[in-house]
Amino acid sequence: MLTLDRQICFPVYALSRQITSIYRPLLDALSLTYPQYLVFLVLWEEDKINVKTLGKKLYLDSGTLTPLLKRLEQRGLLIRKRSPKDERVVEVFLTEEGRKLKEKAQHIPEQLVSQFHISEEKLKQLKESVTQTLQAIRQL
Repeated sequence: MLTLDRQICFPVYALSRQITSIYRPLLDALSLTYPQYLVFLVLWEEDKINVKTLGKKLYLDSGTLTPLLKRLEQRGLLIRKRSPKDERVVEVFLTEEGRKLKEKAQHIPEQLVSQFHISEEKLKQLKESVTQTLQAIRQL
């Protein structure tokens, strides 16, 4: 069992690193890291979200997410505010500059996929399989 070719985690890990390396130059043009890009993907869908929910969606803990959000806030791309209903809850909102970033990022998915040299159907199957596995593991 202790050989690299028998490990489930290795191809997933290697694939993740390869995909992230393809993203890097695309995101460098926006001065974003991959985790920051993920935050924006969520915020472009729902402009107001609390940090706890954001962390659940991205599988990130608050120790990772808080400094990331602080840097984006310092750049004027988002705002963090305490909820008026419960001051323990921090909510995240896009600024106008954060909304404008969506226009600059809109072609990233196509640019990424064009470098894969694999059919869209295979990519869709891969995504579904990985998502199902991730959800099953998350239940543990």
